[in-house]
Amino acid sequence: MFDEISALPPSPLGLALPRDPRLLRIAQALADDPANGRSLASWAAWAAVSPRTLSRRFPLETGLSFTRWRQHVRLLRALEMLVAGQSVTAIAIDLGYDNVSAFIAMFRRTFGVTPTRYVAPDDP
Repeated sequence: MFDEISALPPSPLGLALPRDPRLLRIAQALADDPANGRSLASWAAWAAVSPRTLSRRFPLETGLSFTRWRQHVRLLRALEMLVAGQSVTAIAIDLGYDNVSAFIAMFRRTFGVTPTRYVAPDDP
């Protein structure tokens, strides 16, 4: 049964954490502050790992590239904030998007609807 479960494609809302302590440190920092805009190289230096190791090991341990994993962290936080009633503009700014349109586009690509439609799907 566990083999079958592990063979399933990743859920769009699931987010695996890396096992490597250096990568886990980065993942936890990003989960605490998804708006942190450090580059991959800056994160690598912060965690005492080479950028190459970070970019190779992150997908092996999480199933997502570092960039995609960071996007998922932001989107998961966005869902929490939407449910809490925060505005789309405030969410985009709080999560470090350059502008509201960029946030809405990322949200739509991932969930198939705008953030407003996601929380109120029956509104005209």
